[in-house]
Amino acid sequence: MALIVQKYGGTSVGNAERIRNVARRVMRWHARGHQVVVVVSAMSGETNRLIALAREIQAEPDPRELDVMVSTGEQVTIGLLAMALKAAGVKARSYTGAQVKIVTDGAFTKARILSIDEARIRADLDHGCVVVVAGFQGVDEAGNITTLGRGGSDTTGVALAAALKADECQIYTDVDGVYTTDPRIVPEARRLKTITFEEMLEMASLGSKVLQIRSVEFAGKYKVRLRVLSSFDDNDDDAGTLITFEEDENMEQAIISGIAFNRDEAKITVQGVPDRPGIAYQILGPVGDANVDVDMIVQNVGHDGMTDFSFTVHRNDYQKTLKTLEPVVKHIQARGIISGDKIAKVSVVGVGMRSHAGIASTAFRTLAEEGINIEMISTSEIKISVVIEEKYTELAVRVLHKAFGLEQAS
Repeated sequence: MALIVQKYGGTSVGNAERIRNVARRVMRWHARGHQVVVVVSAMSGETNRLIALAREIQAEPDPRELDVMVSTGEQVTIGLLAMALKAAGVKARSYTGAQVKIVTDGAFTKARILSIDEARIRADLDHGCVVVVAGFQGVDEAGNITTLGRGGSDTTGVALAAALKADECQIYTDVDGVYTTDPRIVPEARRLKTITFEEMLEMASLGSKVLQIRSVEFAGKYKVRLRVLSSFDDNDDDAGTLITFEEDENMEQAIISGIAFNRDEAKITVQGVPDRPGIAYQILGPVGDANVDVDMIVQNVGHDGMTDFSFTVHRNDYQKTLKTLEPVVKHIQARGIISGDKIAKVSVVGVGMRSHAGIASTAFRTLAEEGINIEMISTSEIKISVVIEEKYTELAVRVLHKAFGLEQAS
């Protein structure tokens, strides 16, 4: 008997019939003698509907009240799924994040999990119940409802699996695993049977929508066995993509595992910055204080005591960042700001980079041959990322996928 945590996304619970399908799948695992905890998202489109409704009332919704409101989407789903299980004769009990006592910090709309009290869940599991938990939400130490940010249900699922020391955490979504890139852009893209946590962490951080990055961080930190599956595929056992802690025995041959891309970024350049110690902090400190995450950073070589400082942020934070920087530019006596949100980040990811030279030159040559200009470059031990004009995104993904032979079966 194993303890399994299953997470189902919005499309998997998008209507009553799909919720019944989820219930049937959960029942199969339960019937085999496994203890099952199910984490669910709001029904497809519901969170967007609630946010739009909030903005009809308040152009910039109050973060605390927005969390109170949008967290109701998952509350509907847990009730419906628990009803579906009970209607089929399976004992089930639903819990909101607050009822479980998923304790978070107080950063409304972007909260981070601090602790989980799993006592209630364990008691229900020991009595043969399937436990259904609302994803995406928790409660801070003052008792306020908080949400974990978009995609936060993945994080809830993995965090619960870590707290319960589950045998496996299964993330069910509308795709049947992790692919070498988005099959909608490259039809030849392949599903990967396995991928390392390092690679999945990079892919998630670089734009892959299959898993939310914090869920991968949790899984890696707490050694949670993680599998991505399709809720529309009846194969429960070895389907999907297993995210492993060790490199595959053939990893030496698989130099590159995938091409990730992200259209959700904006680029900001502070021009004519005094080239002195501490200037990066003077620029990025206020940005961080405004709860804006900075991604890629480039500081040009200084000339005549001046330099240019460029960085990228999420497109949703673009206007907020520009407003934050207005007094900063005056204070440091910079020349001004140039910015744009018509950019994309394209990344080549693979642990095989560690033992193979020439990956960067192949990527840069491939883009140059297509006339694609690189605006920024960022590298790590297992990834190379470039910022390019957004209009070239799909072309860049296709040519890089082909250049590294990712359409070929490994």
